[in-house]
Amino acid sequence: MLNDLYKELEDKMKKAVESFKVEISKIRTGRATPAILESIRVDYYGSRIPINQIASILAPDPRLLIVQPWDQNAIGEIEKAIKSSGLGLNPQVEKGVIKIPIPPLSEERRKELIKLVQKLAEDSRVAVRNIRRDGIEKVKGLEKEKKISEDDRKMAEKKIQELTDKYIAEIDKILSNKEKEILEE
Repeated sequence: MLNDLYKELEDKMKKAVESFKVEISKIRTGRATPAILESIRVDYYGSRIPINQIASILAPDPRLLIVQPWDQNAIGEIEKAIKSSGLGLNPQVEKGVIKIPIPPLSEERRKELIKLVQKLAEDSRVAVRNIRRDGIEKVKGLEKEKKISEDDRKMAEKKIQELTDKYIAEIDKILSNKEKEILEE
């Protein structure tokens, strides 16, 4: 019974960490990565389609992205979507591909991005702590219903806290790596 609860809580905590990873992968760091463009949707034959479903996105070097549409007729719409995305990118169409130079970040922009990443990390930590709180409530409920003993409850609370510490440490590690990436020239 408790093992099922641990597994459920751990799955939820993993999802919180994964969600954090996905969110910060979208943050532009001055280094070219295809993840920067993942949130862009393109008007394509009357539908709004994610850019990576109508084109391949390559990062041949740290300062350049190349978008290669599978349908050359979509090149104008892709360029328009990138320009209007709010990412501050300036796409250039060249021989059937779109080249996107990634400008270096200003010091002020780096500080803004670090604050944003730290806020996202704190939101993820709060999510993990809320999962812990819910788990502990369930354990206390089981003790009240006389399904587990007081010792089992204390052991379960300790195990839940260990899970929480593990996933918060993982969030902190991801945050630290992203901060270093943002500060790199």
